[in-house]
Amino acid sequence: MAVATPGFLAPRMRHAAAVLHAGGVIAYPTEGVYGLGCLPADGCAVQHLLELKQRPVSAGLILIAASLDQLDGWIAPTPQEARQLSAEANRPVTWLVTAGPLTPDWITGGRNTVAVRVTRHPVAAGLCLASGLPLVSTSANRRGKLPARSALAARLRFGTRLDLIVGGATGVMPGPTEIRHAGSGRVVRAG
Repeated sequence: MAVATPGFLAPRMRHAAAVLHAGGVIAYPTEGVYGLGCLPADGCAVQHLLELKQRPVSAGLILIAASLDQLDGWIAPTPQEARQLSAEANRPVTWLVTAGPLTPDWITGGRNTVAVRVTRHPVAAGLCLASGLPLVSTSANRRGKLPARSALAARLRFGTRLDLIVGGATGVMPGPTEIRHAGSGRVVRAG
């Protein structure tokens, strides 16, 4: 397992994208905690990620993207959801939105919605841009445990079971992002 450092982000982003496209599971900083991620259409990678977290597939997963455009096909927002997403795209909030035709059940947990966030975190957004796709993003922790907030903490929790850890500072949020329903604005999980 390698650790990418912020001083080498451009080449390391390309390397991280190659790891993701080869079916890897990586850890990286986000707005509040370190996340675990993989490509959402790679069922084997998603299964590995779920095993690492000890999380059931029925819980569903979050997709992050560098822009709303990157979520085309992964979401099929209603007009109300689209207005909410557009109005709040710069806030670090995860939104429950109607799932699109590209989103498999292992991402939605069998629901007709998918949790998505447009990330402004430079490393997380850079990974989405480098891979050319949205990424699965879930906190770097085992079910019921505190999430990692550093590369070292992610390494201590998962060791060599991760294919890569991309180093960098988390954002200023104190923990995982708030989750809201895009149609109603209702808070599903407080941030």
